[in-house]
Amino acid sequence: MLYPFTFRPIFKERVWGGRELERLYHKPLPPGLPIGESWEITDRPGDVSVIENGTLAGKDLRWLMENHSADLLGAARPVGRVPSPGVPIQGERFPLLIKILDAQDKLSLQVHPPLAKAAQLGGEPKTEMWYVAEAAPGAELFVGLKRGVTRAEFEQRIKAGTVAECFHRVSVGRGDAMFLPSGRVHALGAGLVIFEVQQNSDTTYRVFDWNRLGLDGRPRELHVPQSLASIDFIDYEPALVQRAFAQHGEHKVRSLVRDPLFTAEVQEANAGTRLPLRPNKMQIIALLAGSVVVDDGTGMLALAAGQFCLIPASLAQVTLRVDTTTTFLRVEL
Repeated sequence: MLYPFTFRPIFKERVWGGRELERLYHKPLPPGLPIGESWEITDRPGDVSVIENGTLAGKDLRWLMENHSADLLGAARPVGRVPSPGVPIQGERFPLLIKILDAQDKLSLQVHPPLAKAAQLGGEPKTEMWYVAEAAPGAELFVGLKRGVTRAEFEQRIKAGTVAECFHRVSVGRGDAMFLPSGRVHALGAGLVIFEVQQNSDTTYRVFDWNRLGLDGRPRELHVPQSLASIDFIDYEPALVQRAFAQHGEHKVRSLVRDPLFTAEVQEANAGTRLPLRPNKMQIIALLAGSVVVDDGTGMLALAAGQFCLIPASLAQVTLRVDTTTTFLRVEL
């Protein structure tokens, strides 16, 4: 029988990373390295999340997908194909990749290929969402193009090293969110900690990397032809998610994403609140602030800020007991 799972994070050294995940969320980072990413729930080749709690501790998400995919996902779609009723899914990957990013410097200006282009470019599509957990004064995102920028101008500015001038820039603070469909050029600015929900993909095409050196002391590879083939050149000046919180009984809910690939919302609740989750749906709970206890009727699982829980679709009755004033993301397939 499955139960709510937590996983060991996988830390990624990045030239633009820092140590904020240690300070904010007490992550056990390797000493002395700029850690830019904590992969919290992942089923990538070479990077598979290991179960940390309960009777299946030590097994991993790949094992769950190979042996219990129907119970884990329910009617949700894995990477690769739509499941048929009654047919077990073998060899398919978990459909999402969940991360926390610590950007102490700007990320490269980049794009992920849309579905129509990904296969011919040898990559995978990646639609994602950013939720700003922490932001330094003046922090900003680079998203989409300034209105009126043409492909010809974009290409000229790549050659001139001034392509950043083509990007729409958005000032952000804690609690802001941005949806990033495949094909939207983007980058995180400096001074941001981001909770990221994305398709299970690791294909990134770099347009420009600020003329800096990578961790190996050499310029990082750019992918200009692939980027030009992937960019949506009529994607002008996209806005942050504008939806406000709505009161739902004793707690508040703000819808962030309603997309065929995933839905996401942020919820706020006060201490003492009990929140029943939707039954028989694969869900991910990501704690932004505060603490909760996840109760599936057979056991209790405590979560603090910076921790994540994967709730299998086979569970019909799961409740969050809010211990302190809490903010969390809820992601559903």
